[in-house]
Amino acid sequence: MDLLAYIPSPSSGVIYLGPVPLRGYAFCIIIGVFVAVWYGGRRWVARGGRVGTVADIAVWAVPFGLVGGRLYHVITDYELYFTDGRDWVDAFKIWQGGLGIWGAIALGALGAWIGCRRRGIPLPAYADAIAPGIAFAQAIGRWGNWFNQELYGKATTLPWALKIDGGADAGRVAGTYHPTFLYESLWCVGVAVLVIWADRRFKLGHGRAFALYVAAYTVGRFWIEYLRVDDAHHVLGLRLNNWTSVVVFLAAVAYLVVSAKRAPGREEVVEPAAVEDGAAPATGTSGDAPAGSAAKNDGAVKSDGAAESDGAVKSGGADEAGAVAAEAEPTKNP
Repeated sequence: MDLLAYIPSPSSGVIYLGPVPLRGYAFCIIIGVFVAVWYGGRRWVARGGRVGTVADIAVWAVPFGLVGGRLYHVITDYELYFTDGRDWVDAFKIWQGGLGIWGAIALGALGAWIGCRRRGIPLPAYADAIAPGIAFAQAIGRWGNWFNQELYGKATTLPWALKIDGGADAGRVAGTYHPTFLYESLWCVGVAVLVIWADRRFKLGHGRAFALYVAAYTVGRFWIEYLRVDDAHHVLGLRLNNWTSVVVFLAAVAYLVVSAKRAPGREEVVEPAAVEDGAAPATGTSGDAPAGSAAKNDGAVKSDGAAESDGAVKSGGADEAGAVAAEAEPTKNP
């Protein structure tokens, strides 16, 4: 019996739940967003933030990110929508695929900044909390490309090659190709694990965990982009996304170096409102203290202080009363 020598592609990117169509690409994006918000929320609370803050800010960040990702794709691949024989309305059909991570991160950061400003919390601290979650979300989202049979690499006969069905309308040629969607998905999981480890080991703060995520992702994206065979604009022999990866990588590394010099350690407080409510603020050494521990310790100190103060008052009061009585006694007995 012959073993399967390739990864099969879905015959359709849509699954029907009765009359309701469930598109694989959209489903992967939704699951990815859920994971990013859920895990980012856990990290935020561990740093001393309030439950629900990450989700509240995501209400701003996610829509901005989706719009930014689509804009980047449409602008860099405008010929797919605005040339002869193309329908410009397709530019709005996001479920058919086409989200540029660079635009998603850029405009998503703007949305996050608006949300953070409304809550009075620092954007770099928020970015550090959600960085691994974003990488996990990208890993999940890349499987949407598998459903759409898109963004594959060069032809190959490796056992893990991706089988692509031919499609004249989609511009596909049947064959087996490098599964670049899988390569990037696995790379993103590795980036998330790296950021989690480095954050625990070096206590990254002030946006450095996010910068590490960006730098690590761009390294993998550079070589994965080199394998892809879909149409793309080229500059000096390299695909546009290769150049974008280089520029973003250098910017992320520069931020890591400059930030480490200007603001070493972690933020002591990531959400002032959480401290007022009795939650434990993040420290520069741990960042993983359970919420409420600081409040309990503070309460103990106050209790001891109150006891000492109360005892001192009582003792002082008794001594003073005795002194007054001693002075008053000769007056009563001349």
